[in-house]
Parts: sequence; C-alpha cells; structure tokens
Amino acid sequence: MPDVLKLGFTSFTRLRGVLVTFCSENLKFGPATKKALLPAEQAVRRAAAADRFTGKNGSTLDMVAPQGLDVPRLVVIGTGKESDLKSRDMVKLGGVSMGKVPAAAAEATIFAEFGPGALKPDQVADLALGVRLRAYSFNRYKTKRKEGEERADKVEINVACANPAATEKAWGRAAAIADGVVMARDLINEPANVLYPGEFARRASGLAKVGVGVEVLDVAAMRKLGMGALLGVGQGSAHDSRLVVMRWNGGKRGADPVAFLGKGVCFDTGGISIKPAQGMEDMKGDMAGAACVVGLMHALAARKAKVNAVGAIGLVENMPDGKAQRPGDIVKTMSGQTIEIINTDAEGRLVLADVLHYVNKRFKPKFMINLATLTGAIIVALGQEYAGLFANNDKLVERLTNAGEATGERVWRMPLGPEYDKLIDSKFADMKNTGGRWAGSITAAQLLQRFVDKTPWAHLDIAGTALGSPQTDINRSWSSGWGVRLLDRLVADHYER
Repeated sequence: MPDVLKLGFTSFTRLRGVLVTFCSENLKFGPATKKALLPAEQAVRRAAAADRFTGKNGSTLDMVAPQGLDVPRLVVIGTGKESDLKSRDMVKLGGVSMGKVPAAAAEATIFAEFGPGALKPDQVADLALGVRLRAYSFNRYKTKRKEGEERADKVEINVACANPAATEKAWGRAAAIADGVVMARDLINEPANVLYPGEFARRASGLAKVGVGVEVLDVAAMRKLGMGALLGVGQGSAHDSRLVVMRWNGGKRGADPVAFLGKGVCFDTGGISIKPAQGMEDMKGDMAGAACVVGLMHALAARKAKVNAVGAIGLVENMPDGKAQRPGDIVKTMSGQTIEIINTDAEGRLVLADVLHYVNKRFKPKFMINLATLTGAIIVALGQEYAGLFANNDKLVERLTNAGEATGERVWRMPLGPEYDKLIDSKFADMKNTGGRWAGSITAAQLLQRFVDKTPWAHLDIAGTALGSPQTDINRSWSSGWGVRLLDRLVADHYER
C-alpha cells in the first residue's frame, strides 16, 4: 500500500485529479456523471466510437487530458447490464478503479454511480473496499525501485457519492474488514527470519488495542497440557513454539462462541523429510491459516461484531535439527490419541490436532472452522480458484458456500468417509500422519476429524488460494489474505445477535 492512502467520501460536485466514472451497456451514464461529463460529451462519444467501447463489463475507456474537462485523465469503466451485477462486483470494480489510477497520480475522484443512478452507502463502501485492497503492496524491504514502480508518497482517493455522511458510517465496517485483510497479507508476506513463532505471537497480541483478549501459551504450558503433536513439530527449531488464544466477546454474555483455528508453521523445511530446494522459499507462507485468523479477529473486533468469537493459532517452525522428530516416532496428542510419524513434512495436521482438541474442550464452541495450507494435493484437485472444504455438518457447508459466492472467496466441498480411514491406520499407534499419495487432502482431513468429536466442524485447505495467490482486480500481492472476508461474511450473515 502507498505510504499514505487517504480515502474519503465527497459529493458529486467535487472533481479533483484523475476522474474515474462508470457506465452500463450502450454508454449509459448516471445523471450526476452525465452532468459532470457534459462539457466533454462529444469528445467522450468520439473516443468511445473510435475504441469500440460500449460499456461491456470490465471494459475501459482511457482518455488523457480530455477536451472540455479540467482533469488530467478520464477513465470510464464498463459495468455491463445492471441486472447481472452482484454484491461482490462492487468490490471488484473498486479494484479496477484503483488499478486505472496511474502510479504517478497523487489524487483521483471516483464517481460511485452506475447507469441507473447513485449507489447505496453499503455499495459505495464495498467499492471503497476494493480500492483499498487493490492499493496494497508489500515493499518495505526494497531500498530501490524500478522505474514505473514508484507511487506518490500521498495518494488521495475521493469517492463521490449521493450521501457522504451515511457512506462514511457504512465504510466503518468495510474499513475494519480491509484492515483485517491487510494485516493477514502483511503477516504472510513477511520473511521467516523476521516472523518466527515468538514474533508472530507478539504481533497477534497487538489485537488488545481493539479489545481482543489475547493469551499466549509457551512450551512449558503446552507440555503441561500434553500437546505432544504440536510440540513435536517445533522441537527441531531454535525458535520455541507458541499457542495464541484470542477472544472477542461482542455477543450475549455466556453464549457459546464460534471458533476459528489456524495452522501457523512460520517456516516449513519439511523437517527430516526435507522438501526439494526449488520453491522452498514460499514456505514462509505456511502460516497463512493463522494469519487469516488474526486478520479475522481484528475485523470482528474493529467493527464491533455482535458475536462471541475465539481464535486460536498454533505457531511452530519445522526444521531438520538434531533434536527434530524422525519418521517412525510416535507422539501422544492432548486428546490421548497417538500418531505415528511417517513423514515429518505432514506436520500441519499435527499442530491442528492439538489446537482443535484444546479449543473444543476449553470453549465448547458452536462450531470450529480451521484454515491451513495443508496439502499440495488440494492444488492438484482444485487449482487456485477454490479452497477445499471438508466438514461434518451440512448446514455449515451451505453457509460457507454461500459466503464464498458472496465474497468471491469460494470453497468446494470434498468428501469425507470411513473408507478413507484405513489409509491412515497404523500398526504401531492409533493413526499415522499420512496415508500416502492417494487422496492426500482427504486423509489429512480424516485425521483432523478425529479431534473434533461431535462439534460442527469445517476444515478449509487453503494451500492453493492463500499464498502465491492469483493476481486479481483486488490483489496484486503474493498473498491475498484469503479467508478474512469469507469468514467475516459467514459471521455477519448467521451468527450475530
């Protein structure tokens, strides 16, 4: 993100900097836009005809120093048919708008009006959310930048709308979500020499500023609880493991909370079963599930969500030291179940096994949702467009699926079944930590399911969506902060009183 992004809301009468407007098919402008463009109407129509621009969804018309307008550049973005637009399209169009503001520009005005007229405050807030997310960049370690990468030190984006005061209020909620996504992106993008378990826990503790209660368990506390699986993963690292528990109490006093859990492997070498060198640098992002949980807890607290929520993240580093666990070792989990280690690179499920049992036993939540960059197999199955969804509760699946469609952070249900359990049966322990090549993402989920009892539960395998994320209209970062908007929408739609 630029050093200073000033995002504000103003009336349609204010025209400053680059002007970004929208039109539906057949070059249909809203009344305020039409009035603003009146001095340049003929120039705009000639340029549209020359460029064969008709306002189809996603198309753009870019005019430098348009005749009749006192602006350096005019950008017209097509929205297509109004009837086809969904709520998530507002966020996307905000991203498209920010993407059309030249890097050197210090100021821009975006007209929040489509063909039929002005947008509602919530819609304008979604548009601004897209602007904020597209503006993000992670460049804090660059001392020199290539030509064309430089942005102005101050970038002021004015969103012109019908009711600036009401929109400012609506933006409060969207801004909280934006901050949560940015927080998740920052955590995932950080290098592992900066963000190790202790530092991650310190940053998560900063949520106290927005009213989140934070508790950090060290190795001694986890050993006392019997978390042999989680501790086994991190025992080869110079950095001690941590368990961070975050609580937001915005709902009814005494009401059972909803719970979100994240895998936080701050760096994953694979341990003794070491990974190939090619691409290993990406394993700084193996804590994307934990980053999402931290970002989500910030969003819920900052927007004063009327819900009781628990966030828990297991933070470890998987290193091949002389103290590291070996293939063939057997660890005892907090639940009492034992796991034979077949491959030390199947470590995320070991971390989550103890975190799931701990949260379930201590908080007795309405549901538990865990997020993890758990398996490469899910990328083979789904690519980077959907996260894998495994669950023991159909209602939770339906709600997550709908939230995914609404936000664009989509999920696809994968199977669970006792037939897969035989793949993780062990000769020496209650289970082994991997079932081999076939159904790799499913057998990982089968193992996790053994630690949730009858609590409604969903596992999101986000290996394909959370790091090395696809470049979209609202994300130009290596990590998109995937999951924060999805889970915030789930809570907002179904679990706030």
